[in-house]
Amino acid sequence: MNLSNVLSWGSLSAGGFLLDGCALAPSIPLFGAAFPDWLFCVVGGVAATVVVHLMLNRRGSCQALAPHAISYPALTAVFAMAAWLIFFSR
Repeated sequence: MNLSNVLSWGSLSAGGFLLDGCALAPSIPLFGAAFPDWLFCVVGGVAATVVVHLMLNRRGSCQALAPHAISYPALTAVFAMAAWLIFFSR
């Protein structure tokens, strides 16, 4: 294999890697508009965090997640990312 073949194959593969990001954004059509899928995941993450908060309050152990300003956003992010992995990963 000579140098020109290596360079041409290299440029083709590099072009393929660069064009990989040119796909359409994942979205869900709802009521005539296209919403990004991460929006639904964030809403689900907030809803799941509210459910966890209500369950902890009912049991009286709400202090288990002591710094609420850190733990609730982190819990929302975990639930949102888990929802994305479960429902929208391809």
